[in-house]
Amino acid sequence: MSTKPSMPGLPPGMPDPEAIFQSWWPIIIALVGGLFYGIRQYFRGARCTSELKLEDKVAIVTGGNGGIGRYIVEDFAKRGARVYIACVSDGEAVVKEVKEKTKNEKIFAIKCDLSSLKSVQSFVDAFKKKEDKLHYLINNAGVMMAPKSITDDKFEYHLQVNYLGHFFLTHLLYDTLKQSAPSRIMNTTAPAYQLAELDFEDINFETKEYVPSAAYAQSKLAVVFFTKEFAKRFPVEDVGVTMNCIIPGVVRTKIHRHMPFRQSAFINLTFAPFMWYMMKHPEDGAQTTVFCTLADALSKVSGFLYK
Repeated sequence: MSTKPSMPGLPPGMPDPEAIFQSWWPIIIALVGGLFYGIRQYFRGARCTSELKLEDKVAIVTGGNGGIGRYIVEDFAKRGARVYIACVSDGEAVVKEVKEKTKNEKIFAIKCDLSSLKSVQSFVDAFKKKEDKLHYLINNAGVMMAPKSITDDKFEYHLQVNYLGHFFLTHLLYDTLKQSAPSRIMNTTAPAYQLAELDFEDINFETKEYVPSAAYAQSKLAVVFFTKEFAKRFPVEDVGVTMNCIIPGVVRTKIHRHMPFRQSAFINLTFAPFMWYMMKHPEDGAQTTVFCTLADALSKVSGFLYK
């Protein structure tokens, strides 16, 4: 049985366009799906589209064995750089995976525990035995909302891992960075720095109540101050080394393992879909760091914060 077209001139056997609008459900579903996808892409952020090659460059990425750092390592490796992963745990498995994925054999891992200044010194000694150049130092590793702990160096855990460890690492590598100029240092911070105060009379929370969020925010504020002061003391025009801060965004990594919602399996499972939707993938979180490392426009820019 044939149906008469409702539109004049419509050839027999062709679908009737007007029939599409007999139900609004396909249109509603398409709009909702498009909106859902659009918001998700907005949360993911922009991508670094630079095609710059780094065959003659040397980079160090702290925390490069996982999370955001892992994707920074992979990006640099794909561009041909010699990349050193500074990590607490054994990074050889990650080195093997990155080599296979990027076809770059110049990937190495050296143990570096930022909560120990002795370990940081050992890392630098080992690195300098292998390299006499360093073009990119990515101070990416960090901890968040950890229980109260004092390191062997007598500092509050967040403060040492997020700030002091990286400060000491940068100090020990500064001459190499300067000799390799132009070179860049990227420090990872977080919006929480805006909520912090640096209490130099009780920097380790020895007398006042310990609040994990306050300790975390304090360490990230210290990173911002470090960045500003470095740019002030060492003008890029004189030393050829830039230092800038990076805010990667809310990224789905293990840094949130101490958050309250992670402590309950039920709550963690309940919030999982929302966290997946609203948080960036680690690869997305790496984009700002990669962009600021590669962008030619930032070759003479130091002491700023990018997000």
